[in-house]
Amino acid sequence: MKTVTIIVPFYNEEESVDIFFSHIDETLNDLTEFNFSFICIDDGSSDTTLDALKKQQSVRDLEIIEFSRNFGKESAITAGLDNFSADIAIIMDSDLQDPPKLISEMLQQIQKGYEVVTATRTDRSKDSYFKRTTAKWFYKAHNSFSEIQIPENVGDFRAMTSQVVQEIRRLRENNRFMKGIFTWVGFKTTTINYSRPEREKGETKWSITKLWNFAVDGITSFSSLPIKIWTYIGVVIAIISLIYALVIITRTLIFGIDVPGYASILVFILFLGSLQLISIGLIGEYIGRIYMEVKERPIYVVKRIHKKES
Repeated sequence: MKTVTIIVPFYNEEESVDIFFSHIDETLNDLTEFNFSFICIDDGSSDTTLDALKKQQSVRDLEIIEFSRNFGKESAITAGLDNFSADIAIIMDSDLQDPPKLISEMLQQIQKGYEVVTATRTDRSKDSYFKRTTAKWFYKAHNSFSEIQIPENVGDFRAMTSQVVQEIRRLRENNRFMKGIFTWVGFKTTTINYSRPEREKGETKWSITKLWNFAVDGITSFSSLPIKIWTYIGVVIAIISLIYALVIITRTLIFGIDVPGYASILVFILFLGSLQLISIGLIGEYIGRIYMEVKERPIYVVKRIHKKES
């Protein structure tokens, strides 16, 4: 009998815990050929999420990893994978926007020989227009800059074999972009399409600022092109400046010296100054990430691991 561990991060989801498990039980009860367990990560919740998880622990094989504070979803997923010891890992959210009914199909694909099964959101009409648009821009920008091509509209909801998990564990960078890490390790992959439902309870924890930082992490973690491109921009501007200088010299030799206005000079100086500040900002982003990596701080801090009493 194959063992399957479902890894679920929780952050202030007290309203969703019981609903999540009631929905997922409906699916797992029909999959008797698998032995299921859960690793739930309490990512520094300030509500009663931990207490709700402990209640669920009394009726199922569930391990709770309690963080010392909120470290973020990427760190929570990492902790779940670090503590994984089954044959198959399934990562999903607790808000039921990752439909539990897909678990059966994912496991069927694993049994067919696939090592990774991802879920692609074919219908995101439940998301806001802003979120759909910015997500589309992000995937286009990331895949233009990076050699690692992230499938569009594929989230963290996926099934993986133990070999895939072992390889992911070897990647210990602090600035973690799990979508990129999942793609980077490779392996034989297939995709399941689904329509993304609305969140059952609670509110999303992703603010505009968090989404922006997440996008920047994604691009800078798997590509150095954004910083390289300023070399080419500098070369182009230098060529344009040289051509303009030759034009000025030629015009002066033919027509004599004139007194041009200051507006064009001011615009040109401001334009170059802006480009310099942008390039310095990009360099700062990469240096900041190097700074965080060389300190070698842990990806997360576990306050306590709650295991089911035998």
